[in-house]
Amino acid sequence: MLVVACGALVRELRAVFDASGLDVHLKVLPAPLHNHPEKITDAVASALDETWSPDRGPVVLGYADCGTGGHLDTEIDRRRADGWDISRLPGAHCYEFFTGADAFRTLHDEELGTFFLTDFLARNFEQLIWRGFRLDRHPELVGMMFGNYRRVVHLAQTDDPTRLDELESLARDAAARLGLAYERRHTGLRPVTESFVALTSEQRV
Repeated sequence: MLVVACGALVRELRAVFDASGLDVHLKVLPAPLHNHPEKITDAVASALDETWSPDRGPVVLGYADCGTGGHLDTEIDRRRADGWDISRLPGAHCYEFFTGADAFRTLHDEELGTFFLTDFLARNFEQLIWRGFRLDRHPELVGMMFGNYRRVVHLAQTDDPTRLDELESLARDAAARLGLAYERRHTGLRPVTESFVALTSEQRV
């Protein structure tokens, strides 16, 4: 089985693979695509053409729609018509993958103006968000880009107390820099594991 995954999910997916005994070939795409969803579909298509063929086995994409506006699903449908056994993670964003669908809907119902940080994004906020959107050079853009947000919710996957404290500190700092309230919701890896194992089980049937 081939898994083509966003770099922002790699640590968690490898933990799932190790815990579940899944034997996969993992192809990792650059995490900065998170900031350029219009490039995700072409990057996935190139990775598939360079790495795999439909006769080699099933493919799981470690992406939700992720802002592609349905283009990733169109690519999946096109490849299925050509004989590929291929699917992607459920939902609109990877945040739903981390929380589970019901918990994600609850978070949205609580506050539509929620900016989510995973452990990866907390660790890489400076590079991917602050400098990625050039807020370091143009801090006046913070209000324009994040003015409709009300809070940062850190979706914490780690159970390691030391790492959790470090990541919370980074996430709190990110929220302060954006001028938003901070909350932490501990998700662990259970929703990730259940969602991914269910998906890969379907692929193996």
